[in-house]
Amino acid sequence: MADDTRVPTVIADGVHVIYKVHGAGARKGGATSALSRIFSRRSGPGMSEVHAVKGVSFTAYEGEAIGLIGSNGSGKSTLLKAVAGLLPVARGRIFSHGQPSLLGVNAALMNDLTGERNVILGGLAMGMSRQRIHERYEGIVDFSGINEKGDFISLPMRTYSSGMGARLRFSIAAAKDHDVLMIDEALATGDAAFQRRSQARIEELRERAGTVFLVSHAVNTVRETCDRALWLDAGVLRMDGPADEVCAAYEQSTRSSPATPSSPAGV
Repeated sequence: MADDTRVPTVIADGVHVIYKVHGAGARKGGATSALSRIFSRRSGPGMSEVHAVKGVSFTAYEGEAIGLIGSNGSGKSTLLKAVAGLLPVARGRIFSHGQPSLLGVNAALMNDLTGERNVILGGLAMGMSRQRIHERYEGIVDFSGINEKGDFISLPMRTYSSGMGARLRFSIAAAKDHDVLMIDEALATGDAAFQRRSQARIEELRERAGTVFLVSHAVNTVRETCDRALWLDAGVLRMDGPADEVCAAYEQSTRSSPATPSSPAGV
C-alpha cells in the first residue's frame, strides 16, 4: 500500500522532449541566417528532429535516491535537463519543489580561473553567501581530494584532468543542501574513496528530505546508492521500481539483446 504521507518533490506528467540537431550535410550558414531560423521557428538545411523523451511520467518524493539507467541515447540526461528547466518540454508538464540543481561532469566552470576562484563562483551561483562559502571552503577542497598530490586548487582548471574537474564540481554542489540534486555520471570519475564520500553525502541529503537523481552507466553504483530506479529505453520509461529489481531487469535485457547504435551525443 502506498504511503500517502510522502511529500512529492518532482512530478513528470507525460513529458515529451524534442530538439533539433544538424545532419551530416548541414550548412553552417551565418549568424543572420541562424537568428532568422530561431525567430521564424524554421529548421535550417540538414536539420532533423530528435524525439529524445517520449511520454515519461513519474513522481519523486522527499528522501528518495533515484537512479536513471539505460543505454547511450536512451534519454536519461535529456530528461534531467528538462526537469532542471534547461530544456523545453514539447508536451506534458513538469512540477518541482524549489529549483532542481543539475550537476554534470561537463558542468560549466571557468577553465582559465583557479580551482579556488571556481569554488567561490560556483558557490555564489548556487545562492550561497560569501561567508558560507568561506566556512565550507576547506571542506569542499578536502572532499574533492584534488590537493592530495599537490596544490592543484591554486592552479587554473584547464590544468586538471577530467576526473579532478568532475570531483571538484561535485564537491561544490555537495556543499549546499538541495531540495532536488541531479547528478549526471559524476560518481564514475572518482576512485573508491571518493565514491564512498559521495555516497555518504547523498545519504545526508536524503536524510534532510532532499531528493537525489543519479544518472550512471554503472548499474552497481545505482544499486549501492539508490533505492529506486527508472529504466529509459529509446526515450520511453520501460520500468520504475526498486533499484535492485529494475537493475536486474535491465542487465537481463542487455545480455539477451544485441548492441544497438547510439543516438546523438547528450541524449
